[in-house]
Amino acid sequence: MNSSMSRIILSFVLFFVLEAHAQVTEEDYAHADSVMKLSNLVYNQISNVNWVDSTQILWYATKTRNGVEYTFADAQKKTKKSAFDTERLVEAINKLLDKKETKQSLRLGDLKPGTRKNSLQFSYDNAFWTFNTRDYTLQKDSLIKPRKRRGYWGGSFDELGNDPVPSPDSVWTAFIKNYNVYVKGKGGKTHQLSFDGSPGDYYSSYFFWSPDSKKLAVNKVRKNEPREIFFVESAPDSQLQPELHKRNYLKPGDALPIKHPSLFDVESLKQIPVDSKAFEFQYSLSNPKWNKTGSAFTFEYNQRGHQVYQIVKVDAETGRIQVVIDETSKTFIDYSGKRYRYDLEDSNEIIWASERDGWNHLYLFDSNTGKLKNQITKGEWVVRDVLHVDKKNKTIYFYGSGKNDDEDPYFKHCYKINFDGSGLLDLTPEKMEHDVTFSKNFDYFTDTYSTVEVPPVTVLRSAEDGQVVLELEKADIDDLKEKGWIAPEPFVAKGRDGKTDIWGNIYRPTNFDKNKSYPVIEYIYAGPQSSFVQKNFRPVSYTFSGLAELGFIIVQMDGMGTSNRSKAFHDVCWKNLKDAGFPDRILWMKAAAKKYKYMDIGRVGIFGGSAGGQNALAGLLFYPDFYKAGAASCGCHDNRMDKMWWNEQWMGYPIGPQYEECSNVVNAENLQGRLLLIVGEVDDNVDPASTMQVADALIKAKKDFELVVLPGVNHTLGGEYGEQKRRDFFIQNLLNKKTPDWNTVPK
Repeated sequence: MNSSMSRIILSFVLFFVLEAHAQVTEEDYAHADSVMKLSNLVYNQISNVNWVDSTQILWYATKTRNGVEYTFADAQKKTKKSAFDTERLVEAINKLLDKKETKQSLRLGDLKPGTRKNSLQFSYDNAFWTFNTRDYTLQKDSLIKPRKRRGYWGGSFDELGNDPVPSPDSVWTAFIKNYNVYVKGKGGKTHQLSFDGSPGDYYSSYFFWSPDSKKLAVNKVRKNEPREIFFVESAPDSQLQPELHKRNYLKPGDALPIKHPSLFDVESLKQIPVDSKAFEFQYSLSNPKWNKTGSAFTFEYNQRGHQVYQIVKVDAETGRIQVVIDETSKTFIDYSGKRYRYDLEDSNEIIWASERDGWNHLYLFDSNTGKLKNQITKGEWVVRDVLHVDKKNKTIYFYGSGKNDDEDPYFKHCYKINFDGSGLLDLTPEKMEHDVTFSKNFDYFTDTYSTVEVPPVTVLRSAEDGQVVLELEKADIDDLKEKGWIAPEPFVAKGRDGKTDIWGNIYRPTNFDKNKSYPVIEYIYAGPQSSFVQKNFRPVSYTFSGLAELGFIIVQMDGMGTSNRSKAFHDVCWKNLKDAGFPDRILWMKAAAKKYKYMDIGRVGIFGGSAGGQNALAGLLFYPDFYKAGAASCGCHDNRMDKMWWNEQWMGYPIGPQYEECSNVVNAENLQGRLLLIVGEVDDNVDPASTMQVADALIKAKKDFELVVLPGVNHTLGGEYGEQKRRDFFIQNLLNKKTPDWNTVPK
């Protein structure tokens, strides 16, 4: 062996020895945290548009280099102007309220012209204020009533807890007594209308009167057996001893309440029989909805298993039932994400969303006969959200995506179309992601468009033809680029079928060096309820920008099984959540690494939370040759342990072998890579027992893993401590470097 070859070998040996003993310092972590401040270097970006009541005037706030500025724009006059002198208002607020606001910190809400001349109104510091725009004197008008805190998402619904309900003509009042239906007349006389109510099979107190006050519709409810989950908060703030918590929490396969629509003729004080036996195998049955003539009401029936969804009409005179819209699927109906119904009562029509032709589109039905009149939208693209139905002009405004072949199929555009399917018009033609806000009368709208690489522009457009009326703001990112910011790169590769494009983004650190080799970490969330890859402009991601800065390339993509593409693309998840699009994701990363040699797919990590936590561990269990290290936070690791509505939607009913096949608990013995589990001990979104059952299975299989339990923490990716543990984990297992000894780092 010659001397030059010896030197080369020695250099390689020294490199790997040094790498193995390299130290990532607390200063490196602090630098990683500092990248979050890059978002402060974006100027003139509108974050929120606010139309003033029913006027054509809007206001918005922008952060400029000189502080926050507030602007009014007039759509009819095609003008914009500064709302006030921010510096003078800050001085007035500080003087009156002894505050320390600055032009950079001032945040106002509910801005609008005042009722008096030369005045403006706004909300600030939990109160409404009026100030004089000439002398900047301030007057407190009233306090803002605090908003009620949102309750627990899965809280039980009390069918018997509603107050008595008066009829539209105020002659009658309906109420529940001894689980039965009663009405009381204006003179005070009470009449019992039902006689078969009981504690386990009672009439709901949520009554629905016909518009003419002659009929009364209500559901009779057969009670189900509830399920509760329990968890212990080990270190509560309120007391020394642990505290036991419980939540109502139905899981897949549990019994559900069964509802029967019931009808009463109040004039004759008799019940009209409604034969609803065909609708007893229900996941849900909605409350009655009367038509405006009072001749019938409808209810919506979601069959257990989500493969049948119907709109059913009940004749008010006879109780006869007619299925008006019958939606069926061999896999699932995405009722939770794509259901849309709009009743056009003047023309006896219903606008309805369906994937019956393989793409999510709008249809027009005759509400009397149930006959399909016409398909409104069609093609190999999808309706994402209906924004407005203009009954007078028979026009629909909606978000759609995927219509243009030469752009990202996830970019949302705002379209308008006539009820008969004619006149489809893209009101937002720029090939970017669009976010629109309409005026109250839908004559105008603001449009903010951007991509992950191109900063946002906000314009004011006419709702008639999309023409730009006025350019409002264009974001300035010059300072951001000077700091070394690198835009995410959209990347496209073919999926498992060799034909379908899979779209995702590549995120690089600000100190990126193409001559280095970088481990790749996938941030995953493959929940079928939507798509998740960033499409609009955001300079940093609070989920993974700091992690990337420590020496990783982060990738994110939407594989098959997620939403907002074709029905076939979505159906991959059906009874198969363990798939999570992994065959597409792996091909995507291999294609990216083929293009960019600095992406080392011999060192691939994966992390995510909730459904992403399930996915992260599934990557290690089912694709161990590719994923080497995974961090799974608050994962629903066995779909039988998680909430009913989400899991039965995708995994089906009844609870068959597919649930076990997809279980991370059952397959825990397959673990080969390195694993970090994180869970909040009082998680009432995903039962924390799901993570603990994975841990139990891993222990029984004598597998090595890390477990972090966060006391008193709910559903979480991990918070500040979890982020520290996740960084340590990937640095140690993918970079093979030492991390700080946090017990000796001075605070």
